[in-house]
Amino acid sequence: MTNIIICGIGGSMGKVLYDVATDCGNIKIVAGVDKFCERKYDFPVYEDFDIQEKCDVVIDFSRPQALPQILQYCTKTNTATVLACTGYGNEENKMIEKACQSTAIFQSSNMSLGVSLLNELVKKAAEFLPDFDIEIIEKHHNKKVDSPSGTALTLANSINSVFDGKRKYVYGRHSLNVKRETADIGIHSVRGGTVSGEHQVHFFGNDEIITLSHTALS
Repeated sequence: MTNIIICGIGGSMGKVLYDVATDCGNIKIVAGVDKFCERKYDFPVYEDFDIQEKCDVVIDFSRPQALPQILQYCTKTNTATVLACTGYGNEENKMIEKACQSTAIFQSSNMSLGVSLLNELVKKAAEFLPDFDIEIIEKHHNKKVDSPSGTALTLANSINSVFDGKRKYVYGRHSLNVKRETADIGIHSVRGGTVSGEHQVHFFGNDEIITLSHTALS
C-alpha cells in the first residue's frame, strides 16, 4: 500500500486525482492540503503542511506559492515528492534543484503520455528543420492562471536544447514593431471556455508548414 498526501486537493486536478486514487486498490490517501477546500473527505485536510500523518509521497497539483512549504516538509521528513504544478520561475526552479539533492523529486509540467512523445517529436523536427521558423500556440480553459503554460515552456526548452539554448523566446508580438528574427521561438497563449489543453508546434518553411500537436480531452 502506498500512502499519499494530495496538495491542492480542493482544485480541479486534486479532485480528479482523488477519484483516480480511490479506484486503485494499492493507494491510500492519508491527508490533503488546501486552504480553500469545500469538499468533505474521510481524511483530514490541512491549510498548510502542519501535518501529523506520515506518507510515502506528496503529490502537488496546487500553485507555485505552495512550493516552499512542500519542499521544507519533504526534505525534513525525507518524503518523495511529485511536482505537477506549473508556473515556476527561476527562484522556484533553484529551490527544487537544491531540494532534490536530499530527497526524491519527480517534476513534470504535463503528465500526458502523448505530451512526452510530443517532446521527442519536436526535438527531432528541430534537428531536421533547423532553418524553419518555430511558433508554439497553447490553449487552455478560462480558469488557468499561469501563462504561457508549463507544457509550452517545456516544448520550447526541448526545441532549444537542439540549438544549445541559443534560441530566444518571444511571448506574443503585440508590443513588437520589428520583423521576426530567425532565432525566435514564438510562444502564444489562448484562454477560453473549458478547453482542457491544446498545444501546437508549427514549423514554417518556404512554401510548406509542419504542425505537431496534442489535445487533451479531459
